[in-house]
Order: sequence, then structure tokens, then C-alpha cells
Amino acid sequence: MPNPHFNVSITQRSRGQSAVAGAAYQSGDKLFSEYDQKYKDNSRKQGIVYTEIMLPSNAPPEFADRETLWNAAEEIEKQWNSQIARRLVLALPREVSADQYPQMVRDYCNEHFVSKGMCCDFAIHDPDPPGYNPHCHIMLTMRALDENGKWLSKSRKVYDLDENGERIRLPSGNWKCHKESTADWNEQTYCEQWRQGWQDMQNRYLELTGSPEKVDLRSYERQGLDIVPTVHMGPAVTQMERRGIATNIGNLNRDIKAVSNLLRNVRKTIRDLLDWIAEARKSTKSAELSSPFLSDLLNKYLSLRTNERGNWSSYGKQKGATDDLKTVSQAIIYLNSKELVTLDDLDNALHGLNEKAIPISAEMKRVERRMQTITGIQKAVADCNKTKATHDKYLKIGWKTKQAAFAESHKDELDKFNKAYRFLKKQGVDLNVNIDALQAEYDGLKASHAELSRQLAAVNEELKPMKDIHRRVGKGLSPEQSKNENKPEQKLSITEKMRYYKGKEERQGKAKVVEKEVLN
Repeated sequence: MPNPHFNVSITQRSRGQSAVAGAAYQSGDKLFSEYDQKYKDNSRKQGIVYTEIMLPSNAPPEFADRETLWNAAEEIEKQWNSQIARRLVLALPREVSADQYPQMVRDYCNEHFVSKGMCCDFAIHDPDPPGYNPHCHIMLTMRALDENGKWLSKSRKVYDLDENGERIRLPSGNWKCHKESTADWNEQTYCEQWRQGWQDMQNRYLELTGSPEKVDLRSYERQGLDIVPTVHMGPAVTQMERRGIATNIGNLNRDIKAVSNLLRNVRKTIRDLLDWIAEARKSTKSAELSSPFLSDLLNKYLSLRTNERGNWSSYGKQKGATDDLKTVSQAIIYLNSKELVTLDDLDNALHGLNEKAIPISAEMKRVERRMQTITGIQKAVADCNKTKATHDKYLKIGWKTKQAAFAESHKDELDKFNKAYRFLKKQGVDLNVNIDALQAEYDGLKASHAELSRQLAAVNEELKPMKDIHRRVGKGLSPEQSKNENKPEQKLSITEKMRYYKGKEERQGKAKVVEKEVLN
């Protein structure tokens, strides 16, 4: 199934980030940064299968060189906290041929970025093992270019006007004004458009390849789906899982996936059965019939099946009748044990199972979300403790230039600390949170989750005989519909099969003799 991953971020100098370093990483190049007079060497990076730079018509031709482009983007930004580039990471659908990836990304970038005036540098990665995680990195310039290929300011001053179109003077004597962006690329609505555009582009190429799969980049909540998402594992946990080492996050994700599949099956089964019973009750009311007895409909099903086997062999008739009698007997035993006599009784039983499954589902989701939160807190605390010394050293540096140089050389550690610290703050805890108490709570939730899973599995087991009864009762209730169904192949006895294969061998032998005579 296509991966809906779509991430947008900003390369910021205040975080020690560099556009040249980012371009070197995604392209696997060795680039020289004029800002700090250092080489950014990623020439040994593996898994890079394609790179390309796309420019608008008014961009200087020399921007086609990656090093020139991003050094120019760095040079124009003078502030210590400048935003230098925008970066996107997109998952590529494995259902589409890898040969089509460049054109697919090219079409997307031209439609949403280059045609609007942005310079675009993209690289397609397919890390080891190939075909497992194909994705694309895209870097975009933040400033617009004028008709001569010169960088424009990010914003311009605009005077406010009164109702007569005149400038408004403030008490200080200055004119009232505000700033407007030269290009509106930073508007949040554009991010939504880019996300929607990548969804549409993927689905367009999936359709061209004949794949029935479709991708939806909206969250489960925005899709209206009551599904708990899995926890992001990260590269370290992913590598451990690939080596066969079970992790808390991996185990939690497996539990979430298993329960989501089970919930989906239970909901679909109950919904289909209730819809079928509603239609069946309408047909009986229109025929002025009371709720029919289920045992009568099962016996009617047996008669219909007997008539369908009119042209079968004696062995096929006997075996089919035995199998049908066995399954119908099991269905009647089940109905008697549950005291289900009429179609109305079956409807009431299904509603009862639905009411039983709803609170189980709701409680499982509450437990899973809390387990996710605890796992996230544990991971964040571990990341903060691991990188805290680097972060403290960064804060103690008094000079901004030295601090920026330190930040760039320790970018990964500082980013990890900041991300983890923000998560802890969002959860209302800090580094002094009681990890042992959290683990004890997690263990209790895990036991509750296992018990709820057993309860939901029991509901699913109760639905299985109802599905079988639905198929047979439905045929007895609407026999005319069975005429349009595909009938099974005619059954052959062992003697008939032997006669068929013997005749086939004789025909093949005669064909070979004729072929030999023709060749001679």
C-alpha cells in the first residue's frame, strides 16, 4: 500500500543549519560552503539514484550548478536567524515503477514550485534494501527572483490608506504602514495545496500503472476514521527490528495494527449483516409476511442447493448434499443455543454484539493512546539525557558566531534534544518525571490491552457463524438472486476424471504423430 509520508521543514540558520549542507546530503555530493568556508562532504552516501535541479525561466543559468545555487541562497541572507531554504520529504509509491519516479517528481515540482518562481533541487533515494523505502528529498529557495534573475526582498513596506486613498499619518509623524511578503509561499494554505497535489500526482501515476491502490495524505482524524496511528519508530528502532530485536515501540505498533485489523473486520461484518437484515425485513413487509423462521429458510436453502446439482454426477450430488447438511445442522445447533428463531431475533442479536463491541473499541483506543504517550515520554527522556551535555555547552557559548559554528557541527544532537524537550513540555512533564512509575503504568495498560483484545476476538468469533448463516438464509429468502450468481463447475467422479485425462493423452499423442508426418 502506498506510504502517505509527506513532511515539510525549514532550513534555519539559528539552528545551525546550512542549505549547502542539506543539498550535499540529499545529492551525495561534496560541496564547498562559502558561509563558513568548509566542505560539506557526502560523496560516500549510498542509495541515491537520481538528482536534478529545475529552474524558473528568469533564474540565472549558473544556478543549474548545485554549489552555486545554494551558496547564492546563503549569501543573500544576512541575519543570524535567517530562513534559507524549504525542504520536503515525500514517500514514493512502490506500486509505481522506479523508472517513472523522476518524471513523477518532475511533474509535481514543475506544477507546484518551479512554475511559481522557485528554484527546485530534488533527489530520489532508494536506500538498502532497494525497493523497501523509496523517497524523495526536495529543496526550494525561499526568495523570489526578478526578471533579471536577481533576488528580491522577502517582504516590502506598504503604506496603509484611508477611505480616500490617502496615507495615514501617525501621532509620531510617521506614515502608518505594514509589511507584505513579496511571495506568498509561506502561507499555510500552500502547504495544504502541496500535500493535496502530491496525493493527486501519486494517484494519477497509480492509475496509469493499473494499480487499484489509492493514497490519502489526510490524517485518520480528518478522514473521519476512528483509528489509532502507529508510533514513528525512527532509524535506530527500525534497524533493531530488521535485525530481529523486538522493541517496545515495535511491539506496540504490532499490537495496534492487529487490533485495527480486528476492529475493521468486526465493524464491517456487523454493518454488512445489519444492512442485509434491514433489506430482508423490507422485502418481507412488502410481501405482507411476518418475520420468517430461520430454520425454515435453512431448509429452503437445502432444497435450492439440491435443485442446483441436478446435472452433477452421483458422487458430486451425494458429497454436496452431505456437506450442506453438515453446515446447516451446525447452523441450527448454533441458532438453538442462542435462542434465535426468527430474522428479528438475529437482528436483535447483532445489535447486542455491536453494543458489546463499541465500549471495548473505545477503551482499547484510550489504552493505546496512553501507551503511545508513555512510550514517547520514555524515548524523549532518553534522548534528552543523551544530548543534554551538548545542549548545555551550546547555551554557555557567549558569542553568536561561535555558537552558530558549534550548532552546525553538533546539529543532529541539538535537534534531537530540542525535539525531545518540546515533546516533554507538550505532555506537561520534564526530565525529572518518574520513569519507573511510567513503566509500571505501561505494564498495567499492556495487560488491560491484552484482555480487551481477547474480548474483541470473542465478539469476532461469535460473528463467524452469523456470517455463514447470513449466506444460507439469504439464499433461502431470495432464491431468485441465486440464479444470477456464478454456479460452480460441474463435479466429476473419479471414473469420469480418469476417462477425461485418458482421452486428453490420446489426443496429444495423435497431435504429435501428425506434427511428425508434416515435418517429414
